[in-house]
Amino acid sequence: MLNRVVLVGRLTKDPELRYTPSGVAVATFTLAVNRTFQNQQGEREADFINCVVWRKQAENAANFLKKGSLAGVDGRLQTRNYEGQDGKRVYVTEVVAEGVQFLEPKGSGGSGGSGNTARPNPNQNQGYGSSPFGYDQNQQQRSNNNNQGYTRVDDDPFANDGQPIDISDDDLPF
Repeated sequence: MLNRVVLVGRLTKDPELRYTPSGVAVATFTLAVNRTFQNQQGEREADFINCVVWRKQAENAANFLKKGSLAGVDGRLQTRNYEGQDGKRVYVTEVVAEGVQFLEPKGSGGSGGSGNTARPNPNQNQGYGSSPFGYDQNQQQRSNNNNQGYTRVDDDPFANDGQPIDISDDDLPF
């Protein structure tokens, strides 16, 4: 049997961190997950899915996620029930997260889908010249000057520079 849930969405409010009587951390939060289709008015609706995460990941979620943060959750679906204050049986369905991924840089603060989040353009060869990561263009230039003759990690090793490639038959895996 299989019970697996994978979600990507934005938090509707800050995670709520509590501790059990035995000292185990537990955090709860709700993810707003957009549906893949539009309603008759052309708007996308969202599902609001309750999530629970335990132990160190609960503390990390409470410390690093906030309302509007984009997060990925990997876990399982769980249904539980209890007797409410009015004597009626209450059923709760939630995702018990086994993993929570923070999908935005810490300082970006949930753009809410506005598209204004500062991110480097992967189609431009900027290296580390993007300010959200703490580097500037001058630092990149100094790095390039100091490392002449070396290939930077983000340089394309297969770029066509017009030179023949010298590879011996012993280096080929086939």
